[in-house]
Amino acid sequence: MSHLIVHGGRPLAGTVSPSANKNAVLPVLCATLLTDEPVVLHGVPDITDVSKLLAFFRELGSTVEMGAGGTLKLRHGPLLDASRARVPAGMRSSIMLVPAMLHRFGVARIEDDVTGCTLGVREMDPHIEVFRAFGAEVAMEPGAVTIRAPRRFVATDHWLDYASVTTSENFVLCAVTAQGRSRLTNAACEPHVQEFCAFLASMGARIAGTGGSQLQVEGLDSLGGAEYTFADDFHEVATFLALSAITGGDVAVRNGASAQFPLLDRTFAKFGVELEHRDGFSRAHVGGPLRVRPPFTTNILQKVEAAPWPYVPADLLPIFVALGVRAEGSVMFWNKVYEGALGWSSELGKFGAHAVLCDPHRLIVYGGKPLVPATVESPYIIRVAIALFMLAASIEGRSTILNALPIRRAHPHFVENLNALGATVEWVAGD
Repeated sequence: MSHLIVHGGRPLAGTVSPSANKNAVLPVLCATLLTDEPVVLHGVPDITDVSKLLAFFRELGSTVEMGAGGTLKLRHGPLLDASRARVPAGMRSSIMLVPAMLHRFGVARIEDDVTGCTLGVREMDPHIEVFRAFGAEVAMEPGAVTIRAPRRFVATDHWLDYASVTTSENFVLCAVTAQGRSRLTNAACEPHVQEFCAFLASMGARIAGTGGSQLQVEGLDSLGGAEYTFADDFHEVATFLALSAITGGDVAVRNGASAQFPLLDRTFAKFGVELEHRDGFSRAHVGGPLRVRPPFTTNILQKVEAAPWPYVPADLLPIFVALGVRAEGSVMFWNKVYEGALGWSSELGKFGAHAVLCDPHRLIVYGGKPLVPATVESPYIIRVAIALFMLAASIEGRSTILNALPIRRAHPHFVENLNALGATVEWVAGD
């Protein structure tokens, strides 16, 4: 099933509970390989990337038990066989299996693509620099990269040239069992990085500076088991609030992450959407048609800039693009992270939208144009598929989102949740 059929024009209403953040769950799963002791995780979402990692663990010889409600019990044990498993392809988080593989086996081999969503060039160089900083040897071979290292790293100081989430997490994964104290400067500080560090701390890791740009990690001989419950995914909370706003609905979204929303609140407000956070739930209020709030500086466009946290997350920029198409007024969207993340904007024209791609990083949307149902094609980017769905859901009539399967990488039961809120949408098989 890879396409979504949408019968739009229906306001969404009701209550929805978000899942855990994929970008926290996947590195946590990779981190569990650092211990032989049992790990219990609550709230693990039923998404394709999780399934790939669990299949990898089973191939290694780990004990994997997935129970009701997303409770996962893992026991990797001391007798795993690296020769039986291949690092999963098509997901960026696979690169974070390397530190644990080196810790356990002294070697890791990456044979397939690990780039994830098609957001542009997603280089491996920063990760290779981290592995080498800890003493690993990296060799390029036909169709593979082989990394070798002593079973225990020696601590190091490292300064990233870019605050990369996965590179920061890889540094921490190497450092928690290294000999000595390691320090990372220009570390990523996204909420999912903080959650990842909190999980490692529950295993006994000693990490200081979480939530800031410099991390200090005191290495230990070994890590213990843990029991951990994942937090609500602020990405999914924001997504359902945007769906509520764009369809003129009233959706209450459980939100245990409201402390992460002040900047998102102001960003929604730029489109005439006021967010309310009360009693553990959030709602989007729209007083009439969506309208872009003009900036006080009259000779510039309203704009939404996406960059590493604490900026607006680049992952959420597409949902704001969808709101901008619907809202009366003009907005510039600026993705300061990925150079290939706005190329899908030509699909907006099929709905009747007016959008101009200025360069690989900036897009201007002239919103409020009459829109019509359409068949559009999503690139392999999770929230672009959702943004196209948002527009289809707001337009009366039948639309089709081709190649919408990336949604399943992050959002379990997406269609079921939407239909429960009053949407009419279904998956259909693709070619």
